Amino acid sequence: MNDRFLRACRREPVDVTPIWFMRQAGRYMPEYRAIRKRHTLLEICREPELAVQVTLQPLDRIELDAAILFSDLLLPLEPMGIPFDFIKGEGPRIEKPIRATEDVENLRRFEPRDALQHVLTTIRILSKALEDRVPLIGFAGAPFTLASYAIEGGPSSNYAKTKALMYGAPDTWHKLCDTFAVIIADYLKAQVEAGVQAVQLFDSWVGALSPDDYREFAMPHTKRILDIAGSTGVPVIHFGTSTATLLETMAEAGGDVIGADWRIPLDLAWEKIGPDKAIQGNLDPTLLLGPTDRLFAGAEEVLRRARGRPGHIFNLGHGVLPETPVENVQALARFVHGQ
Repeated sequence: MNDRFLRACRREPVDVTPIWFMRQAGRYMPEYRAIRKRHTLLEICREPELAVQVTLQPLDRIELDAAILFSDLLLPLEPMGIPFDFIKGEGPRIEKPIRATEDVENLRRFEPRDALQHVLTTIRILSKALEDRVPLIGFAGAPFTLASYAIEGGPSSNYAKTKALMYGAPDTWHKLCDTFAVIIADYLKAQVEAGVQAVQLFDSWVGALSPDDYREFAMPHTKRILDIAGSTGVPVIHFGTSTATLLETMAEAGGDVIGADWRIPLDLAWEKIGPDKAIQGNLDPTLLLGPTDRLFAGAEEVLRRARGRPGHIFNLGHGVLPETPVENVQALARFVHGQ
């Protein structure tokens, strides 16, 4: 197996910088769009054979050093009693957003090995399919991000409802996030048991918080998950966006690898994270929409700032955008491996 991704997670020397992409399976690939013509996103997530097929699609086209499970970070919401669906052109929509203490009290804690068994079945199939190829990354959403979706009812630009509950009813907020933390920690453990060789905790929207608010309202619950995930023995990646002011506290919260987005130079991000952590990132995804000379210059700058230090995993600062040409993703992976 190509293990350079796992070696980089452990800050061990590698022959070339490993690379994988968040959302490397998805709408920019014609193979995926063909499946989406026949199935919804949730149908793909819930049907192991389809999820396996989509997870493997980019590996057949691109020089990647890891596969990431095709799933969605919102899947734990429904068994908790927070049903949702995806609205075309809008994204996820929560049917009954959480707005009060009684909404939190009515949430259900569940056994991921039962309620999300289809995800674990997908992992078991993928583990066998990938055993001679590359490692498989599992993932889940962090409490702040899951709470934001559940409270706002969908994506938000200012998280006003989320913060209103957070500031106005802190006991309710912490009870909600504690519920998420217990479930997500167990869910990640179950994924490791099923066969993933690394996990990533997505805190996609945590950059909306100040450092003080992060420490008070997010960090205790995130740390609980990361501590439990870290006890499984697989590398743990801790990722968020717009987190330049939060990197020190994110590193303190935990994770073997800290993800950095493009809003901060990689070397400065690594200084904040500290030498005892690996780093993942951090090319702007929109560079994949432009000419390849500009794309390669951006990638070269990321690699220059990494300076060949053990522990760098090349990735984007967030996911591959739907309008990205597949050829540019292929070219970027070849470029990084060629340096």
